[in-house]
Amino acid sequence: MLLLDTHIYLWYLVDSPRITSAIAEQITKAGVVFVSAASIWEAAIKIGLGRLEAQISDLVQGIETSGFVELPVGAEDAGRVASLPPIHQDPFDRVLVAQALVGPFRLLTADSTVARYSDVVHLIT
Repeated sequence: MLLLDTHIYLWYLVDSPRITSAIAEQITKAGVVFVSAASIWEAAIKIGLGRLEAQISDLVQGIETSGFVELPVGAEDAGRVASLPPIHQDPFDRVLVAQALVGPFRLLTADSTVARYSDVVHLIT
């Protein structure tokens, strides 16, 4: 099972060239691909700050139309954040790492700092 970091999900939706054929193959071959509610929350904040141009409704709908599954943030996920070392200060990345650990899921990211948390985090380049 695969969990997409926010930027990977956004790149996937817009068919970014950053989604190489190797990355697309990982996504396609995964039994289930999750997008966290935390990623939608993060995108909503970035839209509000003018750092991302997107429609929230498109991002929410994109989960289903992509064949992905929405992953809610549960109490166990939130609590797991407390046990993470202070490698990364971004609260959304920390929640995604916690969700990957609790899942357990393989978290796909392009953020080398996030990749330092655990072997469940897979850095793409």
